[in-house]
Amino acid sequence: MSGTVIILGGGSLNGVGGALAQRFADEGHHVLFTGRTLDTVQATADAIAAKGGSIEAMRVDVTSEADQDALFAHGAERGEIAAVLYNAGNNAIIPFEQLTAKQFENFWRVCCFGAFLTAQRAVPLLKEQGHGSMFFTGASGSLRGKPNFAHFASAKAGLRNLLQSLAREYGPQGIHVAHFIIDGVIDGDRVRDNYPDYLDQMGEDGALSPAAIADAFWTTHKQHRSAWSHEVELRPFKERW
Repeated sequence: MSGTVIILGGGSLNGVGGALAQRFADEGHHVLFTGRTLDTVQATADAIAAKGGSIEAMRVDVTSEADQDALFAHGAERGEIAAVLYNAGNNAIIPFEQLTAKQFENFWRVCCFGAFLTAQRAVPLLKEQGHGSMFFTGASGSLRGKPNFAHFASAKAGLRNLLQSLAREYGPQGIHVAHFIIDGVIDGDRVRDNYPDYLDQMGEDGALSPAAIADAFWTTHKQHRSAWSHEVELRPFKERW
């Protein structure tokens, strides 16, 4: 394998971002692993490097044009970009009547606007190459709005439509745009640290494995262009949907 993989929305090793970094590094790619907290992404990068992976950490706020410019300039300096993986997101239960304008905007900025900034910088580089993947993490909120999640669902639905437009515009130019709808609880550090009892109630394989999610990203990245997937739904076998 060759080429750099840029991951936005990184985090701990036992999470989707960390699992993506580990999977693509295991396949021989150099990984630019980014997140808002440098200490966190650096710890993950150090753990992957200790296993022989080629990886470096950068602090990037996905809603900052300056941060995004610096990231993609650095990525371009390394040569070919194999994939750009946008995993940034946030969520919280907020009843609509308690939702502030600032909160609504902040969710949109991370879930949707940051993806727009990423695509704006990635597309020219991938288009010039004539190939490359641009993948984004979605959620069940991408498809439907539930009570107390108006802020999240509207942002994720906006992301979904953005990606449909990009896929139709740039797929014929060799850029594989895919949207991964993750429908269910992820068995990562965030849930393990805050809701361990919930995971126990769900039982074996009742929550999504970050490594299994990363496998799905990798498999989609390796698809032949005569049979590309655009929207991939991932959920536990016992998830109600």
